[in-house]
Formats: sequence, C-alpha cells, structure tokens
Amino acid sequence: MSGIVVGKASEIPVGGRVIVVPFRGRAGIGIFNVGGEFYALRNICPHKRGPLCTGEVAGRSSAHAPPSVTDGFVDYERDGEILRCPWHGWPFDIATGRCLVEPAMRVRTYPVTVDGDDLIIDVDAATL
Repeated sequence: MSGIVVGKASEIPVGGRVIVVPFRGRAGIGIFNVGGEFYALRNICPHKRGPLCTGEVAGRSSAHAPPSVTDGFVDYERDGEILRCPWHGWPFDIATGRCLVEPAMRVRTYPVTVDGDDLIIDVDAATL
C-alpha cells in the first residue's frame, strides 16, 4: 500500500465530501466526513458504473410494523451515513461500502489517515 495526500481535513466539514477526479488517471474517489470520521470510496457504482460519489448523502427509513398498525411507526436512521447512486438510487454504507439492497454488492473503500490536517488515502495502485 502507498499513501497519497488528497486534501485537507479542515476543508471537509462534518456531512461534507470532496471528490477527487480523476484520481491517478481513473474514475476517482470520494472522501466523506461522517460524524468527524473520514471515509474514501471509489467513484464507480458497481451496479451500472455510475458516478457514485456524486449521489445524495442521507439516512434511511425503517419500520418495525406498518404505520397503520397500533404502535407502528416509521423511523429515520443513520442520517449522513448512506450514499445513494445518482443513476438508480442504490444505497451504500459509506463506512463499509456495502450495498444495503444487495448485500453481495459493494463499492471499493480505502483507509483514510489524518496526519495533522492532511488526508492520506492508502491505495494499491493496481486495484484503483
């Protein structure tokens, strides 16, 4: 693995992102600040190869019972932790890259280290 400085932590507020395109001549990566933690994802949706990191960052709704049932409710959870592909809306967990509707599908993630104010992405150039 090799480390590459891709930006400054102070330039990405909580809930923000920076997309580095192209990144080493490829599709790029998105760097996300989720609750003060930084995550990096490959900017290609594994579903149809759309520009994943340009999608909406949100949460998701969940229901423990239909809202029409007594004590049924819809809850909104994980706000700011889920990235939806702009082409078809497939949701991905930003921290793990796992697709939430097709568990066998995932997007490549890269470890992010903060050194002072530098954001360093650990990448293996052969797999970008």
